[in-house]
Amino acid sequence: MDEDNKIYLFDTTLRDGQQTTGVNFSVSDKMTIAKSLDELGIDYIEGGWPGANPTDNDFFSRDLNFTKSKFTAFGMTRRPGRSADNDPGLNSLINSNAHTICLVGKSSSFQVKNALGITEDENISMLSDSFNYLNNKNREAIYDAEHFLMALRTIKSMQ
Repeated sequence: MDEDNKIYLFDTTLRDGQQTTGVNFSVSDKMTIAKSLDELGIDYIEGGWPGANPTDNDFFSRDLNFTKSKFTAFGMTRRPGRSADNDPGLNSLINSNAHTICLVGKSSSFQVKNALGITEDENISMLSDSFNYLNNKNREAIYDAEHFLMALRTIKSMQ
C-alpha cells in the first residue's frame, strides 16, 4: 500500500479506556493489552500520560519491544510562561520510553481565551515551541486538536 494513502490506527484504550468508572489498569494489565494491540497491528498505541500517576510512570519505564506498533505517550504542550525545555510535563514525555508523543492543544479560540486565559498568539507559540522541542529530541510528534469541532463550528457560523 502507498504510504501516502494509508490510514493509521491510533488506539487510546490504555488512557481513555481506564477513564471509565470502575476501570483501573495495573501495569500488568496495560502490558497485556498493549501486547494484544501490537499483535493486531495497531499503528500507534497510546499508553497513557507519563508523570500522571505511579502506574503510568512504571509502564513508561518499560521497554515493550513492539513489533508492529509505535509506543506513544500522551501529554500537553508547554505551559504558558515556561520554555519547552523547562516544562516538567514535556520533560516527563521526553524521559519516557515512547518514541512517539501525542500532544493535546486547544484549537478553539473560545477555549484558548476562556479555559487557558491566554492569547491566541501565546497558544500558537505553545504549540510551536512544544513540537519543535519534540522534533529536536528526535520524537515523532502527533497533534490532538482538542475542541477542533467547536472551532470548526465557530468558523462556519462566521461565513
